[in-house]
Amino acid sequence: MTKLLAPLYGVACYLFFFATFLYAIGFTTNLVVAPSIDGAVHAPPALAALIDLALLGLFAVQHSVMARQGFKRWWTKIVPKPVERSTYVLFASLALALLLWQWQPIAAPVWNVSDVELRAVVVGLAALGWAMVLVSTFLISHVELFGLRQSFAGALGRDDAAPRLRTPGLYRLVRHPIYLGFLLAFWSAPDMSVGHLLFAIGTSGYILIGILFEERDLVRTFGESYRRYRREVWMLLPLPKPRAKDRSRKIA
Repeated sequence: MTKLLAPLYGVACYLFFFATFLYAIGFTTNLVVAPSIDGAVHAPPALAALIDLALLGLFAVQHSVMARQGFKRWWTKIVPKPVERSTYVLFASLALALLLWQWQPIAAPVWNVSDVELRAVVVGLAALGWAMVLVSTFLISHVELFGLRQSFAGALGRDDAAPRLRTPGLYRLVRHPIYLGFLLAFWSAPDMSVGHLLFAIGTSGYILIGILFEERDLVRTFGESYRRYRREVWMLLPLPKPRAKDRSRKIA
């Protein structure tokens, strides 16, 4: 029964994630959906900030704790291994959905881009950021990242393949193009409110802290291969790193 239900469960979790992901795009850009990040104000600024920080904190804790290898080893004693990733995706999507639903806008403006051409550039950067997020997931296996491959492999009685360090496309420019895409999407706002700024600062802080934990796990998993990759490619800035001879010249 578990084998039969695992693929259905994996697909259901994925569809819920994807719907939440699409809503998040509209939420941060104030397009189509309601409520959005700059929607109707319902609470005084101080109370709104406390609620928003609590929502961001809840999302960060859930996302970070459930992603750690120690938690996964304990969690798979309760949840079947083929659906562990799908369950993580489900809980992450629920935490994000709660944030989007209960977010309290703070309308005071921080900046407004009035120039039409510059405004188009900022909007384009936000679109580029969201596109980068989605494309990057396919570069490293979209179906594995969101638990679909694991749930179908479990149903077919196949063991998980050993993890491989893959660095295609954008991953040769930066180590974390998904996070870079989120940063572009969250900060590229032609009309930045205090509430949106709080969201951008909170998510940026979580991303930077999350990268530290994630890279620690990646070093444990891939060892010297990841250490070499980290030496050769910047974390978030798509800039060339100096080669060993260049570094030695600078030190000399």
